[in-house]
Amino acid sequence: VVSCCLGLYGSYMHPNIHHFMNSVGNNAAKAKHEQIVPAFYYRPTHKDCTLLREQWIRAKYERKEFVCVERQEPYSAGYREGFLWKRGRDNGQYLSRKFILSEREGVLKYFNKHDAREPKAIMKINTVNASFQPTKIGTAHGLQITYLKDNSTRNIFVYHEDGKEMVDWFNAIRAARFHYLQVAFPGAPNTDLLPKLTRNYIKEGYMEKTGPKHTEGFKKRWFTMDDRRLMYFKDPLDAYARGEVFIGSKESGYIVLSGLPTSIQGNHWQFGITIVTPDRKFLFACETEEDQKDWIAAFQTVINRPMLPQEYAVEAYFKHKP
Repeated sequence: VVSCCLGLYGSYMHPNIHHFMNSVGNNAAKAKHEQIVPAFYYRPTHKDCTLLREQWIRAKYERKEFVCVERQEPYSAGYREGFLWKRGRDNGQYLSRKFILSEREGVLKYFNKHDAREPKAIMKINTVNASFQPTKIGTAHGLQITYLKDNSTRNIFVYHEDGKEMVDWFNAIRAARFHYLQVAFPGAPNTDLLPKLTRNYIKEGYMEKTGPKHTEGFKKRWFTMDDRRLMYFKDPLDAYARGEVFIGSKESGYIVLSGLPTSIQGNHWQFGITIVTPDRKFLFACETEEDQKDWIAAFQTVINRPMLPQEYAVEAYFKHKP
């Protein structure tokens, strides 16, 4: 009846009624196609990359993954293995590498040779993060995986030609993280755990920096603000950061200021930022005023957030780092 009415009166219908009928139809379709979306499964928003948005639609309507549990096997099984193209640490070449994700062992590992017994790297699920980085990696399916190695961040860049394969890996990592956190924080509500499964970076981009004595020249570096770690790299796709700065909270004596101390001379970008920590000042320079404002807002967000108990331990590590 509804479709018949729409056909007959669609052109005369009051826009509100038209909108109402559309939304009723959309909600019904949504309820039908999203009956059993696993809690850990990433639901993209308009801010996410095309791949995530497209695969979410395909998973719902084409593959009907959320109507039938068996179709969720690729990311719900707790174990996954396959081949991904991984960027070489030193030469930047992408080579096929075997990856294994094991929830039971609590690790993601990869092997340099297809028949290798020993993995090249073992990444503990408790420190693993994954985020899609199509622009930075230069491919629509590019995923950046990070983990902590000796308390320093290590980056791995991977992709797969098949978009579904890549999104399945991403959600398998989220599933493994979810189960790890459920064990680590028994009784914690899902609303607390789900934001911790994977995270996008607070901000990334180029700034210039000078050294601790503030006497050496400013050098252009790629910066990534990841939670409370501000990392800087010579190149955005470097495996390791040149350095990491811990950004605590205002209660612990961290402040962000616009501009640089008047004593600072030399050639550098015009728009300065000073971060005051309990131990020293860090000086950065941005190319544009807009960049400066964006970075200050990002730092402010972190500094205004009270520190969690485990973050004090990270801060202590940074202070005593050799």
